Amino acid sequence: MSSPNEVMEDPYVATSEKPRTDSHSGKLSKKEKIAYGVGSSNDAWGNWLLPGIVWPVFNAYLGVATHLISIALMFNRLFDAISDPLFGWASDNARTKWGRRRPFILVGSVLSGIGMMAFFWLIQPGWHEKVYFWYLLLSSGILITLVSCFNMPYQSLGAEMTPDYEERTSVFAYRGGFQKLAEIGNFGAAAFITLSIFNGDILWGSKIFGTIIGTLMILSGGSVFFGTKERYYANVIRKPSNKVGIIEAYSGALKCKPFRTQLAMAVTYGTCTSMIGTLGFYTTVFYVCGGDWALGGKWNLAMGASMVLVGFAGIPFFSKIAHMAGKRSAMILVLFLSIIAYASTWFLYNPNYPYLQLITSGFNAFTMAGFWMLYGAIGADVIDYDELETGKRREGAFTACGSFFMKIGLAIGIGAPGFILKWIGFDEALGGNQAENTLVMMRVFLAAIPIAGLLVALVFLLRFQLTKAKSEEIRAKLEERRGYID
Repeated sequence: MSSPNEVMEDPYVATSEKPRTDSHSGKLSKKEKIAYGVGSSNDAWGNWLLPGIVWPVFNAYLGVATHLISIALMFNRLFDAISDPLFGWASDNARTKWGRRRPFILVGSVLSGIGMMAFFWLIQPGWHEKVYFWYLLLSSGILITLVSCFNMPYQSLGAEMTPDYEERTSVFAYRGGFQKLAEIGNFGAAAFITLSIFNGDILWGSKIFGTIIGTLMILSGGSVFFGTKERYYANVIRKPSNKVGIIEAYSGALKCKPFRTQLAMAVTYGTCTSMIGTLGFYTTVFYVCGGDWALGGKWNLAMGASMVLVGFAGIPFFSKIAHMAGKRSAMILVLFLSIIAYASTWFLYNPNYPYLQLITSGFNAFTMAGFWMLYGAIGADVIDYDELETGKRREGAFTACGSFFMKIGLAIGIGAPGFILKWIGFDEALGGNQAENTLVMMRVFLAAIPIAGLLVALVFLLRFQLTKAKSEEIRAKLEERRGYID
């Protein structure tokens, strides 16, 4: 284990804590916020590329049944739910001269980038359906574990970038903005792999696409490693009590009441909204585009562009609301507008006017960008609350514990659409000739599932009591106890 003196050799590890000298303490440079924000692309692609791209590759091209793909994706999230707590706990307890988060971030980005490339290049045509199923289940499980090595320390680092209540919103706004850019890759995947230059060979297109994305994932990790600092690390290494066992870490996190409330809100939101990704794509392809995968992929790309552009607008909009009225009030507005957005899908998915999809996708992205930006900023305040109560900084435990329960919800959300499609009578062999009742039920579930989940999330949010005034009071008490984090 490195000594404290060795730890402080790295210029990217903050080395001092001192009394606050002015009202601007805690502000970060744009350069550092950009460096951190770029890393969100690894998060976006590592966690969300496969749940979208596997459908045209494994279902449309390789002929794997939808319910088998759903089972594989469910286990993918269960792998994630197991690996996230391990990497969160490991980064909390790591002690190196480069800090406790950044080494994991660098190594994890390299491994996950290579893993993304390997996932597609190892697939070969002509395998039996069951072989494809087991390959998807096991190899995607390995890949998501590598992504966890990057993602848990990366998410934890965001919660300790600054002690300032307002600046935390700014940090997560930058991250949200870069994540919207990265999402172009997710939405454009189907359009890219069906380009005419691949002559209908979707698998070959996916191998080229995976290589591009994997390379960018490696570069994004380098941006975070070299461009950010760990400001709480000097304080952490002076307190041996900050190193705790994995069971103690997560049971301790769950004892924090504001965290439990925040987590319940996020799990319900994430579960219901993750279901509509696949349902929305199949509604576009089979209801709006009459079963034409290539045309559906192009519209999905256009919808992705709409989500990026309008989603960008949601970040400064809800950031401004949070600065004016507080994060809790801004989040309430997010959920109300989200309900309206998902209700509009019934009217805006229209085969006669396919461009209306761009409105609903943009509206959904507008609110979703606000939700995840505010969720991260609120999480940093919750960790301050826990430090005041326990004297420990354990961002990794909170991040991974939250991720565990959210991934269980996402496993349900990502896996359920395949079973829903089977239950409503969808048959891939029928192409664009699906039964009318099947198409109607696609649209019903596309609207009803997220609305129900959002109402439950709103109930939990109304129970959350960490206001701006309370959070600033907590910060003042912490700084009186252990000094200002520079």
